[in-house]
Amino acid sequence: MIESLDGRVALVTGAARGIGKAIALALAAAGARVAINHRAGEREAVKLAREIEAGGGHAHAVCADVTDPDAVEEMVREIARELGPVDILVNNAGIARPVPVESLRLATWDTTMAVNLRAPFVVASAVLPSMRSRRFGRLVFISSTAARVGGIVGPHYAASKAGLEGLSRAYASSLAREGITSNSVAPALIETEMLAGNLSASSDRVPVGRLGRVEEVADVVVAVVRNPYITGQTIQVNGGIHMT
Repeated sequence: MIESLDGRVALVTGAARGIGKAIALALAAAGARVAINHRAGEREAVKLAREIEAGGGHAHAVCADVTDPDAVEEMVREIARELGPVDILVNNAGIARPVPVESLRLATWDTTMAVNLRAPFVVASAVLPSMRSRRFGRLVFISSTAARVGGIVGPHYAASKAGLEGLSRAYASSLAREGITSNSVAPALIETEMLAGNLSASSDRVPVGRLGRVEEVADVVVAVVRNPYITGQTIQVNGGIHMT
């Protein structure tokens, strides 16, 4: 049974632009009430919320640094007041700073892990008690094909995304009987601002012959969220770069 998202409350972290923005729009189009998290992109987040509302949906822009547990707890309370308790969490916020192996330092490693792995745990921990009490929840972690193949950013990024997939599978195995699914969606070479600065990001690397589109990632996220029988999986969206 493919479930309706009408009235469900979705939180998308890092949703002011790029893949997060596309996911927020797709969830809203599917009927969800969307909380648009941002850290510094207030203007873009508010504009996106107004766009969703102009189309007949419900949205709320909320500022929070997802690496800060206190800020995350306040964000979740604000979302509950404005939209209702979170049913769907898409942990999308992340950083990808290309660094060659020989130049990688501990500070970059720690920052990457804090944003890409620790923060998703912090946000999931904040929304899970309510999901468990209502016996419904959808966790989606935006990973990367780099977790499987190393990628073009560096060991710090690949390792953070591999850890994210492990976190997702641990939630899946622990929470399946409580009505909560947990999955990862792993894009590669998607045309975004984040990718634009990386000279190694060429469509020549992609078997289908082009870069991916943010809407193609968002479409998979919505499909996973709507399907209660998919859990513990990593769905690749990479144009054939890595085949499972």
